Amino acid sequence: MSGDPLIPITDQDDLAAACERLAEGSFLCVDTEFHRETTYWPELCLIQASCEDYEVMIDPMSDDLDIGPFLQLLADPTRPKVFHAARQDIEIFNRLIGYPPAPVFDTQIAAMALGIGDSVSYDNLIQRILKRRIDKSSQFTDWKRRPLTEKQLVYALGDVTHLRDAYVKMVARLEEQGRLEWVEAEMADLTDPAVYDTSPENAWKRLKIRKPQKDYTSIFASVAAWREEKAQALNKPRRRILKDDAIQEIAGQKPQSENAFDRLRAVPKGFIRSKYADGLMDAIRVAIEDPDAYAPKLPKRQQNPEMPAGAPEMLKVLLKAVSEEANVVPRLIANAADVERLARGETGDDIAAMKGWRYELFGKKALALLSGKLALSFQDGQVRLFEL
Repeated sequence: MSGDPLIPITDQDDLAAACERLAEGSFLCVDTEFHRETTYWPELCLIQASCEDYEVMIDPMSDDLDIGPFLQLLADPTRPKVFHAARQDIEIFNRLIGYPPAPVFDTQIAAMALGIGDSVSYDNLIQRILKRRIDKSSQFTDWKRRPLTEKQLVYALGDVTHLRDAYVKMVARLEEQGRLEWVEAEMADLTDPAVYDTSPENAWKRLKIRKPQKDYTSIFASVAAWREEKAQALNKPRRRILKDDAIQEIAGQKPQSENAFDRLRAVPKGFIRSKYADGLMDAIRVAIEDPDAYAPKLPKRQQNPEMPAGAPEMLKVLLKAVSEEANVVPRLIANAADVERLARGETGDDIAAMKGWRYELFGKKALALLSGKLALSFQDGQVRLFEL
């Protein structure tokens, strides 16, 4: 086996030996380079991996290489898989393995609990944690091209060597501050198979339904499923088949002829006669003929209680003050939906801010503020909290 980590593995025996080395580590750092600008399925171009004292790159584009041994390593639940902004990488491996690899540690999420920033970029994270600057000149490399230059490979491998060092330091800080459990639930959400569901029958869930009427939602769901099937079959991005706004307009206008289609604003003129539109008219027709069979079951709309004037704004000020004091990104404590529901007087267990450490840090104070037992004031340009 080549001992040079800058030479991506293309040999099956070398891959087996590399996976044995990686399996000796207590964690596995992973990054990928891929393309999907013109495809539905991501095209995996390069895999980078590291553990405590070893790093390697794998060339999944090699005709003679089966990356199965590495996928088995990813599927092993005994060690954390470390990513930065993990979702797209996990999406790739979810398809290859059949389920999301777990457990996962996402340094972007962990950065929120350490007050480093919300959706912090990788290079910014490395600069903040390790005081290192990353040369980003190879950031927009065409990773499908072969051979890759040494500069490109150095850049790619750095994604997991820096990540390894940052992970070790971040875990130590989180444990020292008692915040490791703060991010575990957020990271667990990344391994929920529903997040990566590409089944056509559920395609409508990615879109915003504007009308609850069955004659609208049946066409909406049927056309969304048709687009998903077409995009997968042709391996084209959804938007290249039909844009989201077009699905909304089709569901609203219910076109059943070529002329009716040509009058739609969000659908390109002549689209219904193109090869991409094969089957679309049928998807509309069957939904119109049998809306009960195609309309998705939507949750009943609840009448929201009246919101006290100024309550959301006061809660946002409180959240900002609490997050600054704790040095945590506000969104990790409560999102906008949580704040709005609390402002309406809701206190259900399905509100994240009302459970665990979030409740102790913010939820309890939010209830006190809304009940008049806590007041906000400004002193020397700072928000102050006063119990009443």
